[in-house]
Amino acid sequence: MNDTALTQPASLISALRAEARAAPESGIVEAMNYGRDREGLVPLWAGEGDLPTPAFICEAATRSLAAGETFYTWQRGIPPLREALAQYHTRLYGRAFSAEEFYVTGSGMQAIQIVLAMVAGAGDEVVIPTPTWPNAAAAAGIMGARAVEVPMAFGNDGWSLDLDRLAAAVTSRSRALFVVSPSNPTGWTATREDLVALLTLARRHGLWIIADETYARFWYGEGTRAPSFFDVMEPEDRILFVNTFSKNWAMTGWRIGWIAAHPALGQAIENLIQYSTSGVAQFMQRAAVTAIERGESFAEHLIERARRGRDVACAVLGATGRCRFVPPQGAFYLFFAVEGETDTRRLVMRLIDEANVGMAPGTAFGAGGERFARLCFARNPEQLKVALERVGTVLTQRQ
Repeated sequence: MNDTALTQPASLISALRAEARAAPESGIVEAMNYGRDREGLVPLWAGEGDLPTPAFICEAATRSLAAGETFYTWQRGIPPLREALAQYHTRLYGRAFSAEEFYVTGSGMQAIQIVLAMVAGAGDEVVIPTPTWPNAAAAAGIMGARAVEVPMAFGNDGWSLDLDRLAAAVTSRSRALFVVSPSNPTGWTATREDLVALLTLARRHGLWIIADETYARFWYGEGTRAPSFFDVMEPEDRILFVNTFSKNWAMTGWRIGWIAAHPALGQAIENLIQYSTSGVAQFMQRAAVTAIERGESFAEHLIERARRGRDVACAVLGATGRCRFVPPQGAFYLFFAVEGETDTRRLVMRLIDEANVGMAPGTAFGAGGERFARLCFARNPEQLKVALERVGTVLTQRQ
């Protein structure tokens, strides 16, 4: 193939849908691509830790493959996994759940795409508090909807959601509120009062709430989980929950997640799964069942490890005298500003070059995140300390 054939003529690009052309490059992936092959680099840029999936989970997938479970399977998820999800939620939230409320997807990202496709399309608006993980806004845009970003405020007490500002962003075109709590990247976590206020707003305007509770277990307040819309909702409320196996059980590469929704929505969800991936591989679902049924102690270990990583990150960067942040309430990221640094994209590239540590620029997370950088502290605390001390050396040399 010659060089001309490898180019991308403008005529081909212009023939694409406008929404596809406008899909933004991920600022997180840009940093990863810049530094991923560097020897000795400590990667704190992505939302994953450094532990592989435990052997007992992998072995469940191996047994499934050996048993010949390689055929098409249930679009909504195999019954044992849906039942396991129901029992898991019953334990976590203290009320009964039915297997009919759960739908298995090919990643948390696919769960987001499906629920957005259910409620928003061309000309619609999805209201999203920011800074937040950028994929939901991008997915809405690809579908022809518009993400309306409502920046949160950062002060001495951390990040806060201005409910009046959020309400003012709702228009006749608004179809949904997309709420990530605990938040990636800020660690902000909605209180029960916040959740009630958001639900009241949604009811008043007939909006859907898309509740991304991926980090519900990574919570550093009282109890074993963060406050949830499950705590305040009624069965008929328009709430769609998205979640993933990636974080609690170190399964980021498996690409398996779930939707929790009223059983009345089951056929619509099944149809959208059918017309995208036609279901999740059965051997992956067997592994997911094992993760839920046998993986609680491992999940608790990851959460405690993240708590220690949070303490290390706050202590080391706090000692530089240049970093401004408030210890996060939840999730496993530190979102911090550096005194005198206004271009955080340039900052994270420099830290890759000079400290050999990878982070994500705040510019990747929407309005309000521009002055910040994000690091993932869900790692070995001792290794994290060494990596962040290198970062601290670079930052203090620039004073």
